Amino acid sequence: MSSNIPSADPYKEKSLEDPPLPQKIEDLVDFISETKFGMLTTKASDSDLLTSRCMALAGKEHGGIDLIFHTNLFSGKTLDLTLHPQETNMSFLDPVSGSWASISGTASIVADPAVVKKYYSPTLPAWFGDLGDGVHDGGPNDPRIGVIKLQATTVTHMAARKGLLGRTVTTIKGAAQGDVPAINSLREFTKEELEEWRRTHKA
Repeated sequence: MSSNIPSADPYKEKSLEDPPLPQKIEDLVDFISETKFGMLTTKASDSDLLTSRCMALAGKEHGGIDLIFHTNLFSGKTLDLTLHPQETNMSFLDPVSGSWASISGTASIVADPAVVKKYYSPTLPAWFGDLGDGVHDGGPNDPRIGVIKLQATTVTHMAARKGLLGRTVTTIKGAAQGDVPAINSLREFTKEELEEWRRTHKA
């Protein structure tokens, strides 16, 4: 087969990069930490449909690749994740830079009070409310509060190479010339890379 045949996906061909793993991880973790809010996608407990919910990052483990979120142990998403832990994805987007990240993996629900207190946030009462019984008050001992741990299996991170103005100019020029602009850096993380990082970064 001739090597001169153009790619059917020139955008990916122009964008795909594979820097050293530590750099890929650092850029990904910085992006997720700065963005903080993203969409958690789960498979519904009562159908084959997918549903997404906005979530705030509560913490990170294993060098930043495994993500922590708060959950109400009696919520729909908790049931979804309990029944379909492997069908889980968390995505982040910065609409200004155009950078995004998609993390797919296996979720686990943790109700251990020590873990809940470790990641507790004083903003949680705003989401859990106070039921007025002295127990369900949204505080660190509220038995409704749990933690979602998402262990990454595969990750895709699109990092913007240029600022907004630079992207706009390059995109317009590319459209006029029929050439896909190289304005982003696409990094893909394999399961093996993530497992290697996790082995050497326990915290």
